[in-house]
Amino acid sequence: MPHCLCALVVVISFGDNHTVMAQPTPRSLFGEPPIETPAEQFAPLATRMRPRSLAEFVGQDVLVGEGRILRRLIEGGGAMPSLILWGAPGTGKTTLGRLLADKSGARFVPLSAVFSGVKDLRSAISDAKKEVRFGNRTVLFIDEIHRFNKGQQDALLHAVEDGTVTLIGATTENPSFEVTSALLSRCRVLVLNPLNEQELKLILQRALADEERGLARLNPEVTDEVLERVAHSAAGDARVALAGLEAAVESTEPDESGVRRITLETVIEALGRARYAYDKGGEEHYNLASALIKSVRNSDVDASLYWLARMIEGGADPVFIARRLCILASEDIGLADPQAMVQAAAAAEITQLIGLPEALFPLSQATIYLARAPKSGAVKKAYGAAVADAMETAREPVPLHLRNAPTPLMKRLGYGEGYRNVHNDPQAETEMPCLPQSLRGSKSFEEDSLDDKSPE
Repeated sequence: MPHCLCALVVVISFGDNHTVMAQPTPRSLFGEPPIETPAEQFAPLATRMRPRSLAEFVGQDVLVGEGRILRRLIEGGGAMPSLILWGAPGTGKTTLGRLLADKSGARFVPLSAVFSGVKDLRSAISDAKKEVRFGNRTVLFIDEIHRFNKGQQDALLHAVEDGTVTLIGATTENPSFEVTSALLSRCRVLVLNPLNEQELKLILQRALADEERGLARLNPEVTDEVLERVAHSAAGDARVALAGLEAAVESTEPDESGVRRITLETVIEALGRARYAYDKGGEEHYNLASALIKSVRNSDVDASLYWLARMIEGGADPVFIARRLCILASEDIGLADPQAMVQAAAAAEITQLIGLPEALFPLSQATIYLARAPKSGAVKKAYGAAVADAMETAREPVPLHLRNAPTPLMKRLGYGEGYRNVHNDPQAETEMPCLPQSLRGSKSFEEDSLDDKSPE
């Protein structure tokens, strides 16, 4: 995460090409003395560049920008409410939690839901109660709070409600699904958005210019084109951007003058494979699946392939994708093109047979076919109508002529009497009723419903 611009940045222009070079200064513009422990010297760049004040914090202006309510509340010295910070990785949740605690003058107690349990929570709450006696407030920061189960989250309720601790929970998952309603009711949810490319570029420039914590001591020379490539590839994640820049700088040998000239090729290699906002167990998994299905339903071939690629390259289970396509083939196309189900089923079978990466071809073929196929919600609508009738007449007996008669007794009771086999008696198709008496004449499926484009 970023630090204030602690060094003069000299921009040398050669036509359209701009080069950023660092000229170090010894202190922060905000007057804090440099603090660096031996461990911090070996910490990743993103950790070293973590902001030390709200003035250094980049992004999330809607939350902490000048004049915003959260900033006014903090700088006014008021009581800080318990918060759930919800956002993608690298958007500043941990940093913001630390800065909020610092500004409020409270003790900052960090816990990770990955490594902590109820025992750790009780210990932290017990210490907080002792601090209250001395007039000290405690901010309990819980990273990845969505990993706590219901019992662990319930252990926080009383301490949060009576003010023993001010909770700041950080999560990458939708708190509506992952945080209990009881805890949510005691907190305010703040959404942190991914950083835009200009914000990421500013963070990278500060890291290049910072002698104390950044990369300036390595004497890097980075063009605007390279910085923009890093900012774009980071996809809103400052941690990824800084890690990529650090790897590129440290892997570049200095020339005769001691300057490390960072090339675009080096940055591409340092960034590695493109990152995809995908988590097979998280909300984004279902968001991407929804986008794929809705694009196919809307007959947008290009969008359908795009969302398919996002899922496959992000690590989605190809069988899950195939199942979704099979469902869509009947639900949204159905009898408007019966071959759609054949295509989807074949893709599913081949996917199970060969797996990735080759399975991307049958999945792509099926996706294209389904997107181009005519759409109809007739099958779903027909079943819905049949369900409504079935629920209203659930106690209606099966007509005698439709019942099986495997025993003489059943035959004497009239089971099967009057049944007409359409193979031998073609008139039976129109003359023999098959619905219960109370539903005679009822229609679930209408032939003209095949022209209906709605899946509802």
